[in-house]
Amino acid sequence: MYIHSRKLKNKHINKLQMLFLLFGIVLLLSACGQSQKPSSSEQNNNNAGTETNENSNAGADDQDDQQNTVPPQEEKDPLEEQLDQLSLDEKIGQMILAGVQGTTLDAQAKQMITDQKVGGIIFYANNVSTVPGTVKFVQSIKDANRSNPVPIFMSVDQEGGKVSRMPETVESIPSNGKVGKTKDADLAETMGKLLARQIQLLGFNVDFAPVLDVNSNPNNPVIGDRSFGSSASLVSQMGIAEMKGLRSEGIIPVVKHFPGHGDTSVDSHLDLPVVNKTEKQLAQLEWIPFEAAMKEQVEAVMVAHILFPKLDPDHPASLSDVIIGQQLRGKFKYDGVVITDDLSMGAIAKNYKLNDAAVATVQAGSDILLVAHSYESAKTIFDTLKDAVKSGKISESRINESVYRILALKQKYNLSDEEQPSGDLKQLNADIVDWRKKVDAR
Repeated sequence: MYIHSRKLKNKHINKLQMLFLLFGIVLLLSACGQSQKPSSSEQNNNNAGTETNENSNAGADDQDDQQNTVPPQEEKDPLEEQLDQLSLDEKIGQMILAGVQGTTLDAQAKQMITDQKVGGIIFYANNVSTVPGTVKFVQSIKDANRSNPVPIFMSVDQEGGKVSRMPETVESIPSNGKVGKTKDADLAETMGKLLARQIQLLGFNVDFAPVLDVNSNPNNPVIGDRSFGSSASLVSQMGIAEMKGLRSEGIIPVVKHFPGHGDTSVDSHLDLPVVNKTEKQLAQLEWIPFEAAMKEQVEAVMVAHILFPKLDPDHPASLSDVIIGQQLRGKFKYDGVVITDDLSMGAIAKNYKLNDAAVATVQAGSDILLVAHSYESAKTIFDTLKDAVKSGKISESRINESVYRILALKQKYNLSDEEQPSGDLKQLNADIVDWRKKVDAR
């Protein structure tokens, strides 16, 4: 009996021990389940821990919502960053394209590049010697500009015909008028490529061409065969083809002379021409080639020193807000670079003070002021614009608009002061001769 009771007692004890053991296991598993989130594979195999996972996802959603409320940071325009790093002196310098004296870099030219930080240089016939001599001169200017933060425009008027800046050993290119008579746009495009190769041979990167003036006045003393012809459609066809040829070889084209120099009877190098045409008349002839160029996203436009009294009786086109601001920038929506014709020409020099002209053309919307024949004139423009900003006559934001356009153009063409002249003179001359034969045959 005692043994049987003891067996029963032991049996109860074993059952209690097993119950306690099972209870402990359950508690242990519960604790593990709370302290460790189930893996994704465990969730896929069973529904255990669903509540915990839902809470976790809710927390992640809250974090995503908080992140989405933070406005994304806009990527800053690299040109804006470059502009922000320029001093006022450096910005104003970019708006000046100056001439130099002689056939080698003199102390005054070097000082102008260092002090006025000019953004561009133009060569004329008296700056050109031999091919090696001109190459050395161009390169010395680029070398002098390396202390400045922006590469320099090296420009030239290389149109062909009587407006040529090439050394004698470079084969000549005939006038636009002769090429225009062929009415062959392919020949005009090849002309643009050959002009580009000519100036690349010397190290230039900007050509003040093509001429888009319509030669409508046979008594015009300054345009004549520099124009492709007397028809606006022909000038458009040939001029745009030449522009594309220049561009295709990596040379920056500058179309000229807006609003149109073809109907003048006075040479603007000597005095101020007057053209008594209405806006409607200009739109029917002179403006047609320029509008065509703008549709092709022309890089730069040169504005002429011509008075159009029926549009603006007080200012020549190059100083006129009506013509540059309201027409070119406004009506035609042109946002490329606007360059004045040479501000030392008689049309301006005989009728306006240089400092007044400089302020007026910037206020009108010009980006680059060309002043060709005097280091003193370049300094006058530099000092005038700087004083105008300081006095509030011209806002620095207005300066920034122009400099942004200039920087964008230099970046588009990957300008660099390290760039060397390129080309083979012998091959270039052979190609020009072959092309001239095709022009003559027409």
